[in-house]
Amino acid sequence: MSDEAVKEEDRQLVARAQAGDISAFEALVEAHRDKVYGLTLRMTRSEADAAEITQDTFLSAYQHLKDFRGDAAFGSWVHRIAANNALMRLRHRRVVQAAEEELQSPEFTERGSLAEYPAWDWSRDAEGKILDAELGRAIQGAADRLPEGYREVFLLKDVDGLSYEQIAEVTGDSIPAIKSRLHRARLALREAIDQFYNQGNAGG
Repeated sequence: MSDEAVKEEDRQLVARAQAGDISAFEALVEAHRDKVYGLTLRMTRSEADAAEITQDTFLSAYQHLKDFRGDAAFGSWVHRIAANNALMRLRHRRVVQAAEEELQSPEFTERGSLAEYPAWDWSRDAEGKILDAELGRAIQGAADRLPEGYREVFLLKDVDGLSYEQIAEVTGDSIPAIKSRLHRARLALREAIDQFYNQGNAGG
């Protein structure tokens, strides 16, 4: 079946599902479930997470089906929902991992001496931490000012660690276009970092 035929069949199923036909929505799930699962599996690298995200994605799609206007293909729409859900899962996973590492205490032997030195650097002073926080805010501010398409690519590549192929699948853009946006986004962020340090040197 051609792409246009698939899109037309999806449009008909969406119209029926929006009118209350549950079987039509079940047909949409059947048609797109494997691709959604494949996308989320590649992003999370976890079968359990991918299965859960896939279920959540179609539940969300069903709940918001009345808002779907058909400006994009149903497949693209549901893929975007899945990608967003996967990104939120990845970010949550990193936050939890960081919190667990922060809470890890040094281990002691029976004699009361340290079994091993902790992984983090105890010597970092408060001034260094404040500088890091200020730099982080400067970078965040620069990222927030990026045009939406540039910010999305930057977050997907440099924050979430997706490959160019994965980003292309999420956004529907070509890899050359993605690389171009990422290059410009990085230049803007590098300029923000340079300004931050220049201001600091000027102030010192």
